[in-house]
Amino acid sequence: MSEDVDLPESHPRYESLLTRHRIEAGVDRGITSRQGLIAQGRGEAFDYLLGEHTLDSADDAERAAAAHLLSADHAVISVNGNAAALVPGELVELAEVTGADLEVNLFNRTEERIEAIAEYLREHGATEVKGLTADGRIPGLDHERAKVDADGIGAADVVLVPLEDGDRAEALGEMGKTELVIDLNPQSRSAEVATVPIIDNIIRAIPNITEHARDLRGDPNAQQDAIDAFDADNALTAAERTIREGDLE
Repeated sequence: MSEDVDLPESHPRYESLLTRHRIEAGVDRGITSRQGLIAQGRGEAFDYLLGEHTLDSADDAERAAAAHLLSADHAVISVNGNAAALVPGELVELAEVTGADLEVNLFNRTEERIEAIAEYLREHGATEVKGLTADGRIPGLDHERAKVDADGIGAADVVLVPLEDGDRAEALGEMGKTELVIDLNPQSRSAEVATVPIIDNIIRAIPNITEHARDLRGDPNAQQDAIDAFDADNALTAAERTIREGDLE
């Protein structure tokens, strides 16, 4: 990670500055939209209120998410511009460990951005990236995020949707899909409709899910135990309590 920006890891705001740099570089490369800069700032504010660390409840969610990905018939990891800019290699690794597909899905969609993100994921080790065909649609959406690959998100039973739009999260849920949502705001529509809301920074959440997946892989009983033990309402409540009562000193 230290190769991404000329900044010592000992700097007290290293992780924050690193993520800002990655989003900025993503805009320069055509991966991230300018609106993504605003979204990153909003997320960073919530992360600060959460103490910039993974809560125990979030770790439980990440374990449950790993279990869902492993036990799925067809899992897909949805990738937008910010996710690609922040954790490209980590997303590829998670897909490899869990057997999930990677699919690019964008609100500000252009064919150039879709291809740029797909190529960026390939540069980080992906062998196949979906999202360019866009021969399927999510019912009830009138914007570009409705466009999906019919054999990707369209056919998936489990979808990991980091940094999600609330209306698409609701629409995917109405299609009967199990949604694993990474969102730093526990009161967001995305988190509230998710099967597994992960209230954590994506730069921590994706590696954590991968670590849990390695631990759970090959053990269906342990996977089911992780799914059964997770309570979405408790996870959202714990995160909100931390934000409201946390000590920022």
